[in-house]
Amino acid sequence: MAGKLFAIAPLKAKPLRVSLKCEPALAEGLRAAHPEIIPGYHLNKRHWNTVMLDGDLDDRMVVEMIEDSYDLIVAKLPKATQRKLGWPTG
Repeated sequence: MAGKLFAIAPLKAKPLRVSLKCEPALAEGLRAAHPEIIPGYHLNKRHWNTVMLDGDLDDRMVVEMIEDSYDLIVAKLPKATQRKLGWPTG
């Protein structure tokens, strides 16, 4: 997406995991509340979480984290790129 990443997943990892961008304060709170969420593996640990997808987290929560990660990245893109992606530009 416009040369930016919002999710990184080693597809052969067991259990499957995905690293997602996150607001720093929220990232810390999620890690404290859920052992399946750890600081971003090989990433800026202030802004990235790695989420273990082993079935312990609610699917809706995982979807919301993916959507939030996407939104954080798209919000930093130029308005023209946001429009091409169909993202609301306000």
